[in-house]
Amino acid sequence: MVPTVKICGLATAATLEAALDAGADMVGLVFFARSPRFVGLDHARELAAQARDRARIVALTVDADDALLAAIARVVGPDMLQLHGRETPQRVAAIKQAFGLPAMKAIGVSEATDFDRARDYEGVADGLLIDAKPPKDAVLPGGNGRPFDWRLARGFAPKVPWLLSGGLDADNVGAAIALSGALGVDVSSGVERAPGVKDEKKIAAFAAAARAAFAQRYEARSPA
Repeated sequence: MVPTVKICGLATAATLEAALDAGADMVGLVFFARSPRFVGLDHARELAAQARDRARIVALTVDADDALLAAIARVVGPDMLQLHGRETPQRVAAIKQAFGLPAMKAIGVSEATDFDRARDYEGVADGLLIDAKPPKDAVLPGGNGRPFDWRLARGFAPKVPWLLSGGLDADNVGAAIALSGALGVDVSSGVERAPGVKDEKKIAAFAAAARAAFAQRYEARSPA
């Protein structure tokens, strides 16, 4: 897997441009109405046009029905769907077949046994996003700014690419990469100055810190 930086929950042209300028490999648009990062279809189409061929466009949904998924596919034209709800492996397979798009499945973890559930999706999902399991009273399934014990992910080597998420920011992403062994990271609330309000400087700092940590990993593994 090539080291990957994903900036999720982008909702304005300016912050999307900041992510693209920072070299984000993936940019995420949120189609979950209860999220402060929600974007409507028409605005999402404009953002997707801005990002097209500059980064992979990821559409985040939460237990979306086929009507919403069809509208996203038709209007926005994402490169990938991120399924952040309770979608079963069977539902993931059905979505991929119906809409012809790659799918990344988000898995909430808080203990080592949660990785067993992630492996249930290896044969069907095109990627996995390992996120902190939300608290029981959480309104959002992700983007809560909560980390988990990154050491739990050490040795996790699924057959598909995976991204580390949950409570990451510019100050801790280096440690998260070192402790987890992740080759991809995803951030949303960690580059915001208020819920749903991205900060361009924080986006740039996060991307730079993640790239530096990935480079350090490769240098450490290279023969002297």
